[in-house]
Amino acid sequence: MMLQKKKKRNWTLHLMMMPSVAALIVFSYVPMAGIIIAFQKFNPGFGLFGASPWVGLDNFRYIFSLPSIWQVVGNTLILSVAKIIIGTILAIATALLLNECRHRLLKKSVQTIIYFPYFISWIIMAGILADMLSPTKGVINQLITSIGGTPVYFLGDNRYFRGTLIISDIWKNFGYNSVVYLAAITGIDMSLYEAAAIDGAGRWKQTLHVTLPGMSVIIILMVILNMGNLLNAGFDQVFNLYSPGVYESGDIIDTMVFRLGIQQGQLSPSTAVGLLKSGVSLLLISLSYYIADKKFDYKIF
Repeated sequence: MMLQKKKKRNWTLHLMMMPSVAALIVFSYVPMAGIIIAFQKFNPGFGLFGASPWVGLDNFRYIFSLPSIWQVVGNTLILSVAKIIIGTILAIATALLLNECRHRLLKKSVQTIIYFPYFISWIIMAGILADMLSPTKGVINQLITSIGGTPVYFLGDNRYFRGTLIISDIWKNFGYNSVVYLAAITGIDMSLYEAAAIDGAGRWKQTLHVTLPGMSVIIILMVILNMGNLLNAGFDQVFNLYSPGVYESGDIIDTMVFRLGIQQGQLSPSTAVGLLKSGVSLLLISLSYYIADKKFDYKIF
């Protein structure tokens, strides 16, 4: 009875959700029918449910027989873990520093400056980085040569390419994450700071014992969401910046799937890779949510 009353009272909210739910079904659930391609020797001429031969797990065996598969998986994990860890720490530190800033104009200016790169697409960002990091005309290499160093080919040398990906991704996204954490800080009850100050806690002690615990829910939520993207590593970024010369350090699962499926026309193996990646991502996000529930008593539902 109570549930029916709540439904009647919130029917307008449910109505507002319908377009998003419909889009989710059409673009996320309906395409899942294509999973069948991973178990077929798919021929587009026969259609999705046509007479393509059923091959079972042969496409998965083919994937793991590729000589570069473990290198690609390793690159993906290294890039993803580095981006998550360094990006999270930097975003939290930036939010804490902005929270301590008492000059309103300076605070808003810094927020705008660090947030702006988030709105730039990777296509445009790739062009900016290519100009900045050019070994001949780039401003970074001009600074290096001005102090007696030798030019560095950041986008074409395996020694530097992986670090370039990590740093550029953090530069682009940490501003958004810091704003999320700053919003979490503003939601902390000010009476907790007053009580801590009465007990003799300075700003550093207040940060350790009030601010960080108050942010813990948002930090855990962001980590859980990032765990689901552990095997993504940023296709848009890598695809727009890499070249065959840096496949050794920069080739990731998504770019390999693109080459297999789009460039080479191997639709079944590329679908198998995508299905395997989705399964592992589901496992990781479920595991992280379980740990958050058991160790930190955090629940989404």
